[in-house]
Amino acid sequence: MQWRAGLDDDGVAVVRALASAAAAADGSAPLSDEVLLQLRSAGAAHLLALDGDDLVGFAHLDPAGGGELVVHPRHRRAGLGRRIVHSLVDRAGDAELRVWAHGEHPGAVALAAEFGLVRVRELWQMHREMPDAPAAVELPAGVTLRPFVVGADEEAFLRVNNAAFDWHPEQGGWGREQVAEREAEPWFDAEGFLLAVDPSDRLLGYHWTKVHTEPERIGEVYVLGVDPSAQGTGLGAALTIAGLRHLHARGLRQVLLYVESDNEAAVRVYRKLGFTVRHSDVLFARNAAPAG
Repeated sequence: MQWRAGLDDDGVAVVRALASAAAAADGSAPLSDEVLLQLRSAGAAHLLALDGDDLVGFAHLDPAGGGELVVHPRHRRAGLGRRIVHSLVDRAGDAELRVWAHGEHPGAVALAAEFGLVRVRELWQMHREMPDAPAAVELPAGVTLRPFVVGADEEAFLRVNNAAFDWHPEQGGWGREQVAEREAEPWFDAEGFLLAVDPSDRLLGYHWTKVHTEPERIGEVYVLGVDPSAQGTGLGAALTIAGLRHLHARGLRQVLLYVESDNEAAVRVYRKLGFTVRHSDVLFARNAAPAG
């Protein structure tokens, strides 16, 4: 096993292929979007576990102590996951270490306990079937929808996003770099990035949708945010439905989203819209108080 800084195109391709193989076997993505976007970053550390020339395991550790890992389905139950976690712990040293277990698989839970990592956060993936388009919901008076315009709407999006998610460890505090990284991704579609604006074209909220093609074709409520000044007006519900209708028009009949398990208000809204919990992503941390 070897640690590397930023990966080249070939390295990125084999890590993505490994992640795809694990997702096909497990039914859930083993690595977050943020990790995939940082594969070329020299600021993050990437652990490559090779069997000859084949990549069979991978781990990511960012400068803030956030880690994720994946083992190829054909190379599990042989101690490789334990060796990768041991390398993560050694690499982090005495610094903070937080590791995501996507899908909360029993093996990951057992490894976390073995290395003294405790559960500190839980993210739910919620899912709904969508054979028919949901009925449209009227927007607040004076509000209209239009698609995002690359090169023109980034600053307005950042203003609303960072105000709406000032409490969120991953979604808050974004800059132009985070937006540009996603605009460069193959899945990015400005037509599916819906903006709610007032009569002066001031952004009040947005629903950024995403379409996955692996392991199956499925839509996602990628990010939905409402400016604090427009909260409580019904805009969030109208934006949610508008995004679902957009995905349905594109031929998507399944939709997923991610929500903090303790965000009771959001969970209640999504349950009313027909979403149910499909699986959990759990964050484990060293030297931390357990969640709850």
